[in-house]
Amino acid sequence: MTAAQNVISDPKSVLNMAITVTVSAQKPPAPHGYISISRKKLLKNLEISAGARVNAWVDSMRASSPTHIKSTPSLADDQGSGNQHHPSALEMFEQIIDASKGKQIVMFLDYDGTLSPIVEDPDRAFMSKKMRKTVRKLAKCFPTAIVSGRCRDKVYKFVKLDELYYAGSHGMDIKGPEKLSKSNKVSESVLFQPASEFLPMIDEVYRQLVDTTKSTTGAKVENNKFCVSVHFRCVDEMKWGELAQQVRSVLKEYPKLRLTQGRMVLEIRPTIKWDKGKALEFLLESLGFANCTDVFPVYIGDDRTDEDAFKILRDRGQGLGILVSKFPKETSASYSLQEPDEVMDFLRRLAEWKQLSLRAQSRM
Repeated sequence: MTAAQNVISDPKSVLNMAITVTVSAQKPPAPHGYISISRKKLLKNLEISAGARVNAWVDSMRASSPTHIKSTPSLADDQGSGNQHHPSALEMFEQIIDASKGKQIVMFLDYDGTLSPIVEDPDRAFMSKKMRKTVRKLAKCFPTAIVSGRCRDKVYKFVKLDELYYAGSHGMDIKGPEKLSKSNKVSESVLFQPASEFLPMIDEVYRQLVDTTKSTTGAKVENNKFCVSVHFRCVDEMKWGELAQQVRSVLKEYPKLRLTQGRMVLEIRPTIKWDKGKALEFLLESLGFANCTDVFPVYIGDDRTDEDAFKILRDRGQGLGILVSKFPKETSASYSLQEPDEVMDFLRRLAEWKQLSLRAQSRM
């Protein structure tokens, strides 16, 4: 927390500083080192500073809304369906396949907005039967993981596929598929929870946020086990500033938690250095691909939090990221898809290509 934040969060502490309030023209000058300022002016300055911070969050919240996203010149596209730097992954499918030849493809998929459409009620973000069938086919061809900001158990209930790896709470809760050993015993699955110590704190903050935000119509607070999400998709835009203030009022008492911005959601997470990019690296290592040059990770996601994974792939110089968005955005991804239906088409083509390759090899 910065000094400015301390000032805003506790105006009384500022007023208790060495401040001389001018009460009459005859009052002697303040001693050296003191400030002469009226209480009214000081409080006005505090309100302006606090308002500036809230406005910054409202601007960030607005930017996450698809209806407010503006195209940037660097991502402009003459044809309106992509851009020269981030072309359609469907249109460039053959080039992607060529780049992956001779390498092991590993798939990483976000859930909301990638495998399921974005809906007003996050509890009803169901994936279609066709998508589930496609992802199951994909997992038979490549190691596949779901990496989501959602609670891992909730994502599993949506997806219902035992053969996948699941990384919930932005990668802070990871579990792999259970496998039978030669002795028909269930082998231990990958399980990693780097933020377990924060669980009581997260539960406490969740309860406080539910109570604090109940006056804001449309706000929905979701406990994702290792993080808390405050959804504002159904909140009147005129109330976004009020909601941001409510969230910040709770978090000022928890310096070990940080506030981040997602797609129409405010995310409260532990301050540990862990994100979807770290989860991707952990899963690659768990799969035995930590230092391999013949691995080709593909990460598909639509949210700001997915940028951590896109950046990791770009920095590693391996595989590629695919952004799911109808609107041009600044991103570290290499390709784009417009919506979950296009994601399904891409995954289907990838699985079919692999199956054809295996058949061709079996004939040799």
